[in-house]
Amino acid sequence: MIAPIPAPAPMHRLPGLDTLRGLAALAVLVTHVAFWCGFYDAGLLGAVAQRLEVGVAIFFVLSGFLLTSPWIVADRLGRRAPSTRSYLRKRAVRVLPMYWVTVVAALLLVEVNAGADAATWRDNLLLVSMFTSGEYPEGLSQMWSLSTEVMFYLALPFLALVLTSRRVATTARRLALLATLTAVSWVWSWAAAGPLASWGPWVGLALPGFLGWFAAGMALAVVEADRRVPRGPESTRPVRWCENLAAAPGACWMMAGAVLVVASTPIGGAPGLVARTPSESVVRAVFYVVVAVLLVLPSVFGDPRSTYARVMASPALRHLGAISYSLFCCHVIVLAVLFQWTDLTIFDENLLMILAIVLGISLVVSEITYRLVERPFQRLGRPADPTGTPAAATAPSATHTSS
Repeated sequence: MIAPIPAPAPMHRLPGLDTLRGLAALAVLVTHVAFWCGFYDAGLLGAVAQRLEVGVAIFFVLSGFLLTSPWIVADRLGRRAPSTRSYLRKRAVRVLPMYWVTVVAALLLVEVNAGADAATWRDNLLLVSMFTSGEYPEGLSQMWSLSTEVMFYLALPFLALVLTSRRVATTARRLALLATLTAVSWVWSWAAAGPLASWGPWVGLALPGFLGWFAAGMALAVVEADRRVPRGPESTRPVRWCENLAAAPGACWMMAGAVLVVASTPIGGAPGLVARTPSESVVRAVFYVVVAVLLVLPSVFGDPRSTYARVMASPALRHLGAISYSLFCCHVIVLAVLFQWTDLTIFDENLLMILAIVLGISLVVSEITYRLVERPFQRLGRPADPTGTPAAATAPSATHTSS
């Protein structure tokens, strides 16, 4: 006799992830402003400002978790896997319209981009600059990570198929597979800064070097599915570990901060646009994913009734997460235009003053583009899904932001 499949825990929203996405976008904005102001040279504080690029790792871990969850939960419940066509359509309408608006704005508003040729327009509109010229126009330098994330979007249906296959049916095997992908990713990071560097800039920016960050989020999805649909001691042990750690969100944030500070020392390499050694690349890859997981854990496995959860679920913070993709897209253009239209000197300005100006303008622009571009297209990506995909797949928490 086949034992009945346990009923899943009620579907729950994870509003803290919206807030985390917003905070990650702010971290990316700060690190870019710090670069333009020449703050990277300000000792340890400058190095920490540069290491706020860890926001990229947070985005990738969130994407790995949120986008993989529907496949894992469907497998747990014996349901049909999510439609790949529907998934890809939702990703396209979520990401591309705002991205295209950003490309057009950067190429038309930033002076140094005047006269961009047809190849530049084509490569940027198609998100393939990483593989062609290897360079991005002013105002679009952050888009390398969107290219990498889109690679993950395309690879995810295949990865999910492997992850839910009969050969990898247990939690232990799934986590072992994801750990292997992470190790391979670290090897790629080492090689991209060494023996493979001659292949071109794309080697250090492509998906293989960052797959470990996505895999960490996928691992959280595997464990969180066990929390909703427990399958005995073997599957509940990782859940208890995550819940015990998440029960102390303050400690998680303190540990994340400590790891970030250590990564800001010379073992993580010099701040700025300096070529990293293979070991420095691996150090950052490892330390950043630790920071990201520590920050994400409390909002996934923590007590939703705690003070921490209530703060992270506050409407203002969640709204910051809602507009975070627009914020990610527009802030470098705001920086470029600000320096272009004023007497400001690049690499020689007051960080706090420029940060306040750029943040204020970027938030206003983000609110406008969110309402005029993002929201209308988001509605197109949310039809009823006949496959029974969990609501979390289309909840606001699952929307994209990258750095």
